[in-house]
Amino acid sequence: MGRLTGAIKHLLIINILFFIATGLYGEQLLQLFALWFPENENWHFWQVISHMFMHGGLMHILFNMYALWAFGSPLERMWGRNKFLFFYFSAGLGAALIHTGVNYYYFNQGIEALVNSGLTESRLLEILGEGKYSPDWYNDASQSTIDNFLGAYNTPAVGASGAIYGILVAFGMSYPNSELFLIFLPIPIKAKYFIPVLVGLDLFSGVTGYPIFGSGIAHFAHVGGALFGFLMMWYWKKNQFNQNRWN
Repeated sequence: MGRLTGAIKHLLIINILFFIATGLYGEQLLQLFALWFPENENWHFWQVISHMFMHGGLMHILFNMYALWAFGSPLERMWGRNKFLFFYFSAGLGAALIHTGVNYYYFNQGIEALVNSGLTESRLLEILGEGKYSPDWYNDASQSTIDNFLGAYNTPAVGASGAIYGILVAFGMSYPNSELFLIFLPIPIKAKYFIPVLVGLDLFSGVTGYPIFGSGIAHFAHVGGALFGFLMMWYWKKNQFNQNRWN
């Protein structure tokens, strides 16, 4: 940890500015910069990056920015600015990719169930585009199928959490014996144990729908960021990338 490194300082500033702007122009900025489902009319290509600077509340941004500083600082000092930024945004993009891929699965699952009940796909998209749905849909498919279908289309993703999970994995692989403390469990836990458990709990919540960390969390974005972070770290270690070429 320690003093702010250059890239992290600028990431903090940009996130804080976006958070203040969201407080002033919330709905407009959410439509423009949150990550929407690609079939939704609010989707724009830049959202795969811009959603990383949007946050849903004070605790959301505080947790993410603290984790960015605490776990990202030693990585930036070790790697240098350019390699750190490449890693950070790559993990965030990986999180967006996995999150969107899972949403496509949920969306297509719902489309298939409702088309089999007699509706056409074009009519379903028309209804969704109007911001509506039919309670009768719950008679044609399970509640979880319809809830996931509607959530995939209507609920945008915000936050740096996917990139942060990549940073957590990189920290755990670089400093596996560092001892971390949890607020609700004030005993030291080594990073090599704590971080895999954290990612595993997110995966469990994503698959089962059980809200271990609360509702409204994009669990598969967390898992996606962690997965891409692991793959990058594994590749870099295997190929012994020289950090000097990134500076």
